[in-house]
Amino acid sequence: MSKFSKLIKQAFNFFRFDIWRITEYELNKTHRFFYRIVKIIILAVRGFVVDNLNVRASALTYSILFAIIPLFALIIAIAKGFGVEKLIEDSLQDTFIGQANLIPTVMGFVDRYLETTQGGLFIGVGIAVLFWSVMNFFMQVEKAFNSIWQVKKSRSILRQFSTYFSSILIIPLLIVLSSGLSIFINTALAQSFLFDVLSPILRFGVKFAPYFINWIMFTVLYMLIPNTKVRFFNAMIAGILAGTAFQLFQFLYIHGQVYLSRYNVVYGGFAAVPLLLLWIQISCLIILLGAEISYASQNIKNYDYEVDTNNISTRYKNFLTLFITHIIVKQFEEMKPALSSEQIACNYKMPIRIINQILTRLVDVEILIEVFNESSKLKTYQPAIDINQLTVKILFSKLDCHGSELFLTNKNELLDSFWNKTLEINQNSEKLNEKILVKDI
Repeated sequence: MSKFSKLIKQAFNFFRFDIWRITEYELNKTHRFFYRIVKIIILAVRGFVVDNLNVRASALTYSILFAIIPLFALIIAIAKGFGVEKLIEDSLQDTFIGQANLIPTVMGFVDRYLETTQGGLFIGVGIAVLFWSVMNFFMQVEKAFNSIWQVKKSRSILRQFSTYFSSILIIPLLIVLSSGLSIFINTALAQSFLFDVLSPILRFGVKFAPYFINWIMFTVLYMLIPNTKVRFFNAMIAGILAGTAFQLFQFLYIHGQVYLSRYNVVYGGFAAVPLLLLWIQISCLIILLGAEISYASQNIKNYDYEVDTNNISTRYKNFLTLFITHIIVKQFEEMKPALSSEQIACNYKMPIRIINQILTRLVDVEILIEVFNESSKLKTYQPAIDINQLTVKILFSKLDCHGSELFLTNKNELLDSFWNKTLEINQNSEKLNEKILVKDI
């Protein structure tokens, strides 16, 4: 039993501490892949808890209930403009086949909603409410994604409007193209001599198509919605995982409704409502968890030595600050290209998280400046002070003095005298660093 408990403790310490002390530079390709998978899973699970995805999924469920009728109405109104409303309605019914009991009711609401917006004074108010309901839903989704990606600023209202409603305009076109492709396969290819040869492949393609469409849809979702640059590869990983999970959940939900028949006994005809809420909330959870995976896979390097960097000593942080400043100063002195944070991390096998923290601090105190490199598209760093004047004393003096000081308004003689004595102690200890240039270390 003691061996088992020791093994559990070792496993906990490995996943909590040790795995984050092993950087990708120390591993071969095979080990690097498996370590990345484990780290992404840990970060996604942690994000699920820390970001309260259950609560966010509930909030999105509430927003969807308000937006679902206006959203369907907007899509069908666009489809009517192209004369393909029947095709769009059939496609929506096939997409939400798990809600077969509610679809006729929803479509009835949509038809009445469109009728009321077509005449009288209500037309202006109805269109405004329709656009606002849809817009508010997308804003809530973007807010949830930005929170996961730790983005503080959302897009402007104008940019949100143009992005989201242009996407809605494309939906009917994609549905028509998809249906047209299906018709082509069932008619033109059926008459071809290749049909018998290709029929097993086509049957597999028909079964596989929903997964592929979900992968594309979720990948685009994870790339476009967060107000930050999401790399395609990271969005694709999350899109494949979330799209597959969503499709499997659809399958389980449809075939599992037989076992949920007891709801009909309790709720009667109202049973479709709690089942709809359950379906929406779990779908939102899958989508948000996919966003966590895309964030974790793209920012996994930021978590190297995470526990250590969060508990770093002042002395060691000062040492790393001096070392990074020295590197950048020497690059400048030797007329070599300026370095980015990623290059420093790669060249010196350092965690990028602490490098970014230190570089941000050095820019804030005006020791370094940021320079955008047009050729490499990277943000690089150069000295903001004459390197022949930049001493160790100046460096640490700027770091120590940055921020608010002497803001206590109450006059206290003991406090003031203690402050003056502290300044004298610091001046005496800094004499050794007074004439040492950073570049000469």
